[in-house]
Amino acid sequence: MKRGVLVFDKESNRYDIRFGFEDYYGGLHCGDSFEVFVNGKWIPTRIEMNCVSNGWYLVDIYVIDLSGLAVRI
Repeated sequence: MKRGVLVFDKESNRYDIRFGFEDYYGGLHCGDSFEVFVNGKWIPTRIEMNCVSNGWYLVDIYVIDLSGLAVRI
């Protein structure tokens, strides 16, 4: 598994996973699944977009800001 952090790409209006200085996943799409590190444990989730607010969220993960969350895929 590769570990990285979630970052928001303003140009594509999507989240991406940054693995290194110039190493990115390539943009996340609705339904993409991975694990996030929250409260000391890895939790499986998937990313979705709220069609009303056009905001991204993680299923069953309650955080204010997705950017910077540790992920593995």
